[in-house]
Amino acid sequence: MGTGPSICDDVHMSTALPVRPEHAEGLAWLGRMPSARPGFIVRGLLRVFRWCSATPAAIHVTVEGREHLPDSSYIVACASHRSWFDGPLLMSEFVSPRIWYIASAGAVFKFPGMEWAMRRFGGMVPVYRGGVDIDVHVEAAQAILDAGAVFGIYPEGTRAGDGDQIGAFRRGIGLIGLRTGAVIVPVALGGTKTLYRGRRIGMRILPPTSALKLAGLDEPPAAGTPAELDAARAASEALALILAPHVAELAGRAEDPPDHPRRWRWMSDLFA
Repeated sequence: MGTGPSICDDVHMSTALPVRPEHAEGLAWLGRMPSARPGFIVRGLLRVFRWCSATPAAIHVTVEGREHLPDSSYIVACASHRSWFDGPLLMSEFVSPRIWYIASAGAVFKFPGMEWAMRRFGGMVPVYRGGVDIDVHVEAAQAILDAGAVFGIYPEGTRAGDGDQIGAFRRGIGLIGLRTGAVIVPVALGGTKTLYRGRRIGMRILPPTSALKLAGLDEPPAAGTPAELDAARAASEALALILAPHVAELAGRAEDPPDHPRRWRWMSDLFA
């Protein structure tokens, strides 16, 4: 990956955090504050991803709704999450300010070198199933937003499911939206569940909203109360209703006829 000043340009080691314990999550794992700048190494890797996708793999991605994007400090809530391809796809779309994810450490770190790369170049803060409480995740999201970056989350919390339907949203997006007060930009994806050469994929960026608006509230409930959990659930469910028809439409539009060649299907399992 390279050494020296170029790495510093990518990590921006500006603020020290406590020493990371084993299986640390969020900012404790990252060991620094996030940055909105991707650095030229990350930009270069994303160019390689875009070239490999568009040229040898001949994957055609159509993006709609870029006019809906705020300038900075917003949440991208993306559905449906069905493939390893979704992560780099969104990273290549939300480059500057860059997107940071809360992602499953178990799913990402099982690949050799991935934990080192994510910590060195950024773009992810990990969580473990059954890990620490929501406060750590809210802290990470708030730090990302405070840096002027984009906080990305897959509200379903899993890649399992059909390509044309979304699963139940977990209330994490609602809780983080309520506690940070950040703008939420819904993003619908279709066509990533099964990859092959020549695949068509659709991404649609929808008008911004907020957790308060989704929950039908004027003010956020007190943190840690049953009322907050109810509001978070209501916001998450309302967001799912907004995204569901767009996911179905994009998935249907991306579907090829049964007799269409589906070469290079091994790409679907590349990081399974």
